Amino acid sequence: MSGNVWMFSHLIDEKDLMMLHRDFITLREGQLYYNFSPRRFSRICKEAKAFYKIGKMVRINRRTLDEYLRKTRRITMNKCKVIAIANQKGGVAKTTTTLNLGIGLAREGKRVLIVDADPQGSLTVCLGIQEPDQLDNTLANILTKTVNEEEIRKEDFIRNHEEGVDFIPANIELSGVEVSLVNVMSRELILREFLECVKDDYDVILIDCMPSLGMITINALACADSVLIPVQASYLPVKGLQQLIKTITRVKRQINPKLEFEGILLTMVDYRTNYAKDITEAVKDTYGSQIKLFNSYIPMSVRAAETSIEGLSIYKHDPKGKVSKAYEDLTKEIIKMN
Repeated sequence: MSGNVWMFSHLIDEKDLMMLHRDFITLREGQLYYNFSPRRFSRICKEAKAFYKIGKMVRINRRTLDEYLRKTRRITMNKCKVIAIANQKGGVAKTTTTLNLGIGLAREGKRVLIVDADPQGSLTVCLGIQEPDQLDNTLANILTKTVNEEEIRKEDFIRNHEEGVDFIPANIELSGVEVSLVNVMSRELILREFLECVKDDYDVILIDCMPSLGMITINALACADSVLIPVQASYLPVKGLQQLIKTITRVKRQINPKLEFEGILLTMVDYRTNYAKDITEAVKDTYGSQIKLFNSYIPMSVRAAETSIEGLSIYKHDPKGKVSKAYEDLTKEIIKMN
């Protein structure tokens, strides 16, 4: 690569490589380490004059870059945690969990952003917007503007809910964006690039993933610190965990080495039946040694399904019910873990 392209600030003789290698990283290592998209990371490295040429190799001086990031306040002192709520199986309470966990964290004093990453817009409906397809500013527009390097005004896209959380809505347009991302460079990192711009404002970002393992879900996993997996206490949803775990492991290996399992959350549990007890034991035996199984579980209840009609959380719809208590316990368990 030419010096004009990379704006090299320094040349280092090859004989000094062994002495300096600990302070130098590749461009790819830097993108993963600093959690920036390739385009943004290259731009920042140029601004910081952190590119070095070592013989014929291009490397980044981590000390130079760290000093620049501190000076420009691009290193976030507040550590925002991004949690993707994912399962390719539909109907396992992903959206209900995202909503009530997010509002539960807000009730505990956390600054929370909820991202609806499902073209069905179910979470958007649950947050009180009955016709999401009529919205002009959604996650689809954010991703499109990010790809085209257009300016994004956060206040145009981030809405506030009466129970203390911010959220980004979604609608059917997200399906079209997913198809268009196929030919985009670094397509797995588009959502990460946007969220990097808003992380400073929040303690927790929750992403409600669609019931598939497509490009939007991969984007969510690529920018997440951890994955929470809701799974219905039933045979087929539990069996489907195998493919999901393989996908998460692949994303961790190839795209996002910081990605961890937050845990498996059993939902729609009816412990009055031996069947539910057997499923719980099967999950513990199969995955318990590798992935945390939350002590909290979400019981079967029609009251949870009613919340989408009201546009409220379970805490307001049925504050003294068993599902409300279950999500309170889950919220406290996650806070304690982190």
